[in-house]
Amino acid sequence: MKKRILDDIKTAMRAKDKGRLGVLRLISSAIKQREVDERIELDDTQVITVLEKMIKQRRDSIEQFTAANRQELADIEKKELEIIQTYMPKQLSDEEISALIDEAIASSGATSAKEMGKVIGILRPKLLGKADMGSVSSKIKQKLQD
Repeated sequence: MKKRILDDIKTAMRAKDKGRLGVLRLISSAIKQREVDERIELDDTQVITVLEKMIKQRRDSIEQFTAANRQELADIEKKELEIIQTYMPKQLSDEEISALIDEAIASSGATSAKEMGKVIGILRPKLLGKADMGSVSSKIKQKLQD
């Protein structure tokens, strides 16, 4: 995945696509920063984690800019968000997520919302980058309360 990002940086440079190039450099910088901080070489799973963090930051910024009536800044963040999301795995449908939640609840033996951590522990590796864990968490809570 890192190689794909670096190749896309080169392509954007050749095409003189400044907007895309800037976002790709931000992604590359975030990955390198984490590698330097932790003194490791990131694999694809860890790169996805970095991208998820960037996506969450963009969503929060869009929300805040919209609330502050700064639509031009919100639009910039939306464009960045779209570019970052192209590197994420295909998102799962609600039906697929629901089936995985049911399976995780059954295998963990969770019966109440207090045992939600067990279910999330099982689901996190399967859903990494493929679903918003915030919405998954609320779905789990809803199923465990029923």
